[in-house]
Amino acid sequence: MARAVTLIRSASLSGVAEYAYAATAPAEARLIFLAGACPLLADGSTAAVDDYAGQAAQALANLRTALADAGATLTDVISTRVLVASQQQADLVAAWQVVRDGFGEHDVPSTLFGVTVLGYDDQLVEIEAVAAVVD
Repeated sequence: MARAVTLIRSASLSGVAEYAYAATAPAEARLIFLAGACPLLADGSTAAVDDYAGQAAQALANLRTALADAGATLTDVISTRVLVASQQQADLVAAWQVVRDGFGEHDVPSTLFGVTVLGYDDQLVEIEAVAAVVD
């Protein structure tokens, strides 16, 4: 199956960012809007309490599952937003490193946010995503 997502890297902008600056999908692509992937286990409890990297890993695993259920994979993701409940840059970076490594060479355009609180007990990380596939 042909990939719908084309990542765009800009030579005019800083090379420091660990993601493409933009992405496109053709008009015939089916867009998949995913709810924020939370670090919840099957029983509804929050995984990896007090562990930013551990919660990012569980949220990424849950994102993969939701994508698969919609007929997509991580390489079909066209953008992400990573929310981290912390005021400490190091906590944001710990979560981001897991997400970045999980996407590998598909360095999808992303935004990393520090937020005050997330919706579930003990939740520190959430990953929002949009994907595009051509059926």
